[in-house]
Amino acid sequence: MREPLDPDMFADCRPVSSVPIRIGDKWTGKIIICLRDGPRRFTELLVPLRGITPKVLTASLRAMERDGFVTRTAYDEIPPRVEYELTPLGRSLLTPMAVACEWNRTHLPALTSARAAYDAS
Repeated sequence: MREPLDPDMFADCRPVSSVPIRIGDKWTGKIIICLRDGPRRFTELLVPLRGITPKVLTASLRAMERDGFVTRTAYDEIPPRVEYELTPLGRSLLTPMAVACEWNRTHLPALTSARAAYDAS
């Protein structure tokens, strides 16, 4: 017989709900990848993020700034220029995200097959 699960098994991970939600949402991971090579302007980010609205991109960037993943730099120019850049904390997510992407590339056929089999039953 197996040992019962420890009711405090996530105590070392608190607050367990804060970061996984942010990096697991639809856009944060993609924004991080867009910023991996250096600062980008808002309009530059819209190009590869097909389907994101400016409102959602703004909200995502603000949330990422709040979490310390990106910095926002506004330049006193006309027209105004704003750039977003990964912080060291944000850059620290690149390695685990690369591992997750590789896992996805490797296992996507099996995942797709399992879903199809489940849906067919």
